[in-house]
Amino acid sequence: MNYQNSLDFAKQLDERDPLKEVRNKFHIPKDNNGKDWLYFTGNSLGLQPKVTADYIQQELKDWANLGVEGHFEAKNPWLHYHEYLTDNMAKIVGAKPKEVVVMNTLTTNLHLLMVSFYSPTKTKYKIVIESDAFPSDRYAVQSQLKFHGFSENDLIEWKPRRGEELLNIEDLETIIDKQGDEIAMLLIGGVNYYTGQFLDIKKIAEIGHSKNCIVGIDLAHGAGNIQPNLHDSGVDFAAWCTYKYLNSGPGSLAGLFVHERHADNKDLPRFAGWWNHNKETRFNMRMPFDVMEGAEGWQLSNPPILSMAAIKASLDLFEEVGMDALREKSEKLTGYFEFLINQIETDRIRIITPKNPKERGCQLSIQVKNADKSLHQKLMDHHIITDWREPDVIRCAPVPMYNSFEDVYQMVSILKELV
Repeated sequence: MNYQNSLDFAKQLDERDPLKEVRNKFHIPKDNNGKDWLYFTGNSLGLQPKVTADYIQQELKDWANLGVEGHFEAKNPWLHYHEYLTDNMAKIVGAKPKEVVVMNTLTTNLHLLMVSFYSPTKTKYKIVIESDAFPSDRYAVQSQLKFHGFSENDLIEWKPRRGEELLNIEDLETIIDKQGDEIAMLLIGGVNYYTGQFLDIKKIAEIGHSKNCIVGIDLAHGAGNIQPNLHDSGVDFAAWCTYKYLNSGPGSLAGLFVHERHADNKDLPRFAGWWNHNKETRFNMRMPFDVMEGAEGWQLSNPPILSMAAIKASLDLFEEVGMDALREKSEKLTGYFEFLINQIETDRIRIITPKNPKERGCQLSIQVKNADKSLHQKLMDHHIITDWREPDVIRCAPVPMYNSFEDVYQMVSILKELV
């Protein structure tokens, strides 16, 4: 597309946008005069769909009127509530319904998955992560290594090349070729939180599996943003939160994927609880443990319904709009954003996110030379919500669900004046 640096052009793009009405389905933060803020932090916390309150109120109403019988008699019986989320969530991440379940929170799910899939031996025990992985991933794998009697030195980092910010898949191949016989597992962020780089998940799985390594993916910044096609990728497991691009509310529940070649393996080590026991005999309290097949077999406890109601509200909206349409708009939004940033005549600004739209989601990470967090505060003073990452990067996510081309134009116009 031939972009133009003008407000009129941005408004024309919005007018032709087939998803333009979806923005009206969200609550947009406003200033004291009732004007919408420019919100670019859906990669940290997605905005609230307007229907969310109705979904939660339905469960509060059933709780008030039915008490414990709501598990069976509610409009959406609570006993099966997690099942109402499965099909839509599976579509979003490209999985079969039996491979997906919504439960717990992200790092908890990663630990539960590593109980099953990190089975180190005396000779094959090391773990690979990307060098700038989100801190919680690093903490999780470090603690797993320690728990199994190994050292933090047994953590291998896949690093960008000197002077670069992005990861090169050839360097991962080199790591696996040289050390694969000692590596038990790879845990890689499908979309890097700092640079916004969308990694080739299928290629990572092929590389890891070539040396019989387990491959897990953290999709915290990917679910609802890119299309990871988890089943076809062949990765062994994945986990993701739902409060970023999936708009489920602060601290809401997470998602989990286990590939079907593992999902029915009842002999895999795992922790057990009431909710991964066979649902047909679950309420016969004296039955021996009988683990469920599929991803549901990794559940532990009965789910928090109010959180799931918020997730259901968002997933129903995703089903209505569709990931194909969202990805199409996402590429146009970030493309226009990138074009406008490159129009700023300064040597202080550089985009470190990949230029290829297929290698990024809807995030652009903007590096500003000699900047500090005061720049972030200046943007806030202009009612622009972005995300600052040390030492000098502003992370901006024009989310196709609710951001407009005019949002992007206005944000860049203000940034230009500030730098």
